Amino acid sequence: MSDDPFGFETRAIREGIHRTGEKEHSEALFPTSSFVFDSAEEAAARFAGEIPGNIYSRFTNPTVRTFEERLASLEGGERGIGFASGMGAITATFLGLLNAGDHVVASNSLFGSTTGLLNNIFARFGVRTTFVDPADGDAWSGAVGEATRMFFLETPSNPGMAVADIADLAQRAHKAGAWLVVDNCFCTPALQRPLELGADLVIHSATKYLDGQGRCVGGAVVGSEELAGGKVFPILRSAGITMSPFNAWVFLKGLETLSLRMERHCDNAEEVAAYLADRLGPERVRFPGLSNHPGHELARRQQSRFGGLLAFDLPGGRQDAFRFINALRIPSITANLGDAKTTITHPASTTHSRVSEAERQAGGVTEGLVRISAGLENAEDLKADLEQALVAAGLV
Repeated sequence: MSDDPFGFETRAIREGIHRTGEKEHSEALFPTSSFVFDSAEEAAARFAGEIPGNIYSRFTNPTVRTFEERLASLEGGERGIGFASGMGAITATFLGLLNAGDHVVASNSLFGSTTGLLNNIFARFGVRTTFVDPADGDAWSGAVGEATRMFFLETPSNPGMAVADIADLAQRAHKAGAWLVVDNCFCTPALQRPLELGADLVIHSATKYLDGQGRCVGGAVVGSEELAGGKVFPILRSAGITMSPFNAWVFLKGLETLSLRMERHCDNAEEVAAYLADRLGPERVRFPGLSNHPGHELARRQQSRFGGLLAFDLPGGRQDAFRFINALRIPSITANLGDAKTTITHPASTTHSRVSEAERQAGGVTEGLVRISAGLENAEDLKADLEQALVAAGLV
């Protein structure tokens, strides 16, 4: 379908389908570890790359390929690659693009595991990282050195909700001879397409909104055939950070409803953010959809909606945050996001507990910060639950 001018919603349902001789309507699931060849000569030719075809599910599986093709179409990329997790996708990207002695400029407001991966693992192999304010373009350029090979960011950021200018950073990265890699987990291609703004690679935790119901763990990288296919795919083939066919099939079902779900996530997040801004004061709520957010106008330009994530600061730090979270009845206390169920977490003690205090402060992860991923429940029910929890915790 990629040669036809179909809309996003149509491609999210139809792209990548290659029906078998059984003429199945739903995408086929291939739970097999390997594939057979008609002859020894065919096997040799497949392994040599002389003819296309499936070899081994570590790096070639029809169900996973359908997911990869569909997501690549939605992101506007030439090649998609599925991985066992979002962190697996990030790890493979770093392994594929970086060498010992290289330098990365990264946002100081990243998922805690990404920060830990750069600081605690890749640093051991001679990759140096400088962390900067994601919204300060001059800081990115100022951190560039002769060895800089990559700019890496999330926008909006996790959990600080900072918004970075993708087009501007793409220009700055390319001027420095570096690649721009954007984690698009929070927005998904339904709301934001970084490749169209100049990014070189897009990364996803398919575990989040792409699945949409908290069922499976997976990740993906999308970009050009030269970069994604030529540099990242060889890491998957050799290292085996492999997406399972079953998980790929679940993610395909998630993509079918992605556009519809993201609209409801955004609607609910806007209502919850407006409610919290009224009850706690707008200065305490971090949500790009609020007019006082420093990235509001930028988010309006580069996103189609403001997303389903928000965060807010409670004045009494961890004690107030825990009392409030424990008083809630609807949201699930879990570190996941992008689920049909509203989820809530205290980042400083969970997702960012393994990064240093200084790094948490730089990324805006305070002891009173609470992150909400607005689900698909009734918005009035969510607001009523937040109200009773604020009252129970003595915060209003």
